[in-house]
Amino acid sequence: MRFTRSLTLALTICFPATAAEARASRDHLTVPTSNGGTLVESFGTCAEPTCPVVLILSGSKGFGTPAYDELGWAFRKAGLNAYLVHILSVDDLNAIASASGATARIAYYARRLPDWVSSVREVASYLAAQPHSGRVGVLGVSLGAQTASAASVGRSDIDALVLVDGGFPNSFAQPVRSLPPLLLIWGSADKTFPLSVGRELKQTAERLGRFVSLDVYQGGSHDFFLKAATQSARDAHQSAADFLKARLAQ
Repeated sequence: MRFTRSLTLALTICFPATAAEARASRDHLTVPTSNGGTLVESFGTCAEPTCPVVLILSGSKGFGTPAYDELGWAFRKAGLNAYLVHILSVDDLNAIASASGATARIAYYARRLPDWVSSVREVASYLAAQPHSGRVGVLGVSLGAQTASAASVGRSDIDALVLVDGGFPNSFAQPVRSLPPLLLIWGSADKTFPLSVGRELKQTAERLGRFVSLDVYQGGSHDFFLKAATQSARDAHQSAADFLKARLAQ
């Protein structure tokens, strides 16, 4: 398959000084998928001959917050090829924002989950097949974590998984018999997905005999990972980068 570049940008070894500059310096690709094509934004290609690939999946509000730029450039600095994968379409974002409440949102997620999971898997396969690509990891935040967990179960082509304040979706019925090496990042004060959810995920991975680590950020709310320029967010971003670099090394 071929991809279409909608924006061609010169890549340098320098990192943007501001969030606005960071957003402006993303590369944009459209990866052909069975769902009609998935927008992917990258932070350029690392300088090594072969570089690990990391797919980043957003929460339910998309990639608007500057924290995703901080995360992407932290990964680039660590030698990872980071990609923001827009599995949520404009229609998805509008439907989620206008839902009448949590019950309606959860029902919408259940209807759309198969398409989102399919897109993640197809994008992962596509990017892994590109020249100079290495092993593949996935990081998901909140709703993105739900999709990332579902997309990674039983897959031999996803080599590491980071879930941030989110686990398996309520609608997920597939038996969990294998998982990639797993890092769980959680805010201790998360009221959307309480810390008990993270602890249960850790126990599940341990029963499967997989490597798993749970990083708990004291006082962190559900969105602490996306609070740009805060020390907790930066520490969590670096922890994710370190884990993925180690687990995806050739």
